[in-house]
Amino acid sequence: MQKRPTSAYIHIPFCTQICYYCDFSKVFIKNQPVDTYLERLIAEVCHYDLPALKTLYIGGGTPSALSAQQLDYLLTNLEKTLDLTQLEEFTIEANPGDLTADKIAVLKNSACNRISLGVQTFDNKMLKRIGRSHNEAQIYETIESLKQAGFYNISIDLIYALPGQTMEQVVDNVAKALALDIPHLSLYSLILENHTVFMNRQKRGKLHLPGEDVESEMFEYILSELEKHGFEHYEISNFTKPGFESRHNLMYWDNAEYYGLGAGASGYLNGMRYRNRGPIQHYLKSIQEKGHARLHEEYLTSSEQMEEEMFLGLRKKSGVSIARFEEKFGHSFEERYGKIVQELVQEGLLQKEGDRIRMTKKGLFLGDTVAERFIIE
Repeated sequence: MQKRPTSAYIHIPFCTQICYYCDFSKVFIKNQPVDTYLERLIAEVCHYDLPALKTLYIGGGTPSALSAQQLDYLLTNLEKTLDLTQLEEFTIEANPGDLTADKIAVLKNSACNRISLGVQTFDNKMLKRIGRSHNEAQIYETIESLKQAGFYNISIDLIYALPGQTMEQVVDNVAKALALDIPHLSLYSLILENHTVFMNRQKRGKLHLPGEDVESEMFEYILSELEKHGFEHYEISNFTKPGFESRHNLMYWDNAEYYGLGAGASGYLNGMRYRNRGPIQHYLKSIQEKGHARLHEEYLTSSEQMEEEMFLGLRKKSGVSIARFEEKFGHSFEERYGKIVQELVQEGLLQKEGDRIRMTKKGLFLGDTVAERFIIE
């Protein structure tokens, strides 16, 4: 009997505004069948008959785009349907400015114990430039209101290397993030994705991004400044005060299996990676007819599973354990990856300490390039 996953991701695909850099599965919330969507989402949760969960993550889109009543419906029904007796972490993503007093009251009343806020930048002009609907004042108001409601486990997302962004602006953003006195920060460099406003501008030569040297300088500054203030850089883009790591995200980087629920969500069950239908109406119809909405189902070969173990595991500061790899796959690590590791160590991108392989600082900045080397044709 295979052990069933103890983590679930739930996708809320609605947004009040579409950001210029985002390629996630989402739609503008106006005139969407939100109530029907939430009903079918609960039906999908029932279909899987989930075991007791340790981590639950509601992402989007923008979960906080729901009205207080809709949010209450979602959380109340999830708590009725799921076994949350073993729950360690329950995160909801939200946008500053969306979290009204009545929505915070709903969260306070639920099992949710961690809030992840999409701040992106504190600079009002830059917020407009990237298509965000909140302003700097709303960031402070939201965090203050959450703390007053008893939430301390708060994380914010920031993006650096934004169009026209200078080093001074990054320094200012980091200082403002540290002043919030919260235990977790995620900092991502801007990545241009297909079918986004920014990618279209880039193709027309209308997007001016900082060069790789400046981006590397920004990355190094962020690292040293946050470490100086007691944050541990535990994953390429994530920083935590001791004990506040995102347990749900660590589950992904440990290459564990999980349930993905909602339109466009991805999951990993019994060696199969799957993605749900994205368009809302297709999702609703599929749940009604089959109880699930899985569209792309792919069983990973042993070789693909080993590659994923490496490129997910190397994102973490703790890296990959050779013993755990060999126990999990029944395969000699040295035979499979010894030569690649040796080359990357010589290039100063990896380090080997005892049983563990991990990235150097230079390796972390070039994360994806390093990971690609573990894909054996």
